[in-house]
Amino acid sequence: MSPIRNHLLSRLSEKDLALLLPKMQVVPLKLRQEIETPGETLEHVYFLESGIASMMASLPRARDLEVGLFGRDGMSGSALLQYDDRSAYRTVVQMSGSAFRIDASDLVEALSVSEPMKMLFTRFARALSIQVGSTAIANGHSKLEDRLARWVLLAHDRVDGDSMFFTHEHLARMLGVRRAGVTVALHVLEGKGLIRSKRSEIVVLDREGLMELADGAYGLAEEESVRLTGWSLRQTHRALM
Repeated sequence: MSPIRNHLLSRLSEKDLALLLPKMQVVPLKLRQEIETPGETLEHVYFLESGIASMMASLPRARDLEVGLFGRDGMSGSALLQYDDRSAYRTVVQMSGSAFRIDASDLVEALSVSEPMKMLFTRFARALSIQVGSTAIANGHSKLEDRLARWVLLAHDRVDGDSMFFTHEHLARMLGVRRAGVTVALHVLEGKGLIRSKRSEIVVLDREGLMELADGAYGLAEEESVRLTGWSLRQTHRALM
């Protein structure tokens, strides 16, 4: 079996992992695939091995807006850890990849058996909720180019290499703005030498510069994720200070 790349699964003991793996299957994650639908019962939980999933909030007659994201650092179905079987958000694959998938009922059963597993997954849910709060603050107080810098950092933390593929339309949907605004913001980041943007590709050139531009919107939630789950970010702890 190939090494497990999902951070949460890799942190489990062999005993706890044995509770899950026989009931899991590896599945592809396709771009724009919906893995959680608001108001509907959660049938499956996905532990991402690669790719990125976004939690999208929406209001009638308003643009959808990303409120949180995760990749191989985490899992879908965090509502189950709070004794709820439904998601408040639409969770959509924004970068294709693969995941371990398990029936929600099988995960709940395993959680009832293993307290260490339940604690680890609950701590991830806590870290994710802190990220959602940080996103709300950034959306309310940061300029668009600052928000874009933060989003690029969040995605960069969850991929291999420095190159990522997202269209301007995709970024506009994630940030809840018009495509023209994203284009201007990308030009700002390019002008500062922080990224290179070409067609649907974004290449990170200067992480520390992006962190500086994010102006505090990136860092707190990431430190908490390290503290709560041991998730290793690209940057050193010193860089977050």
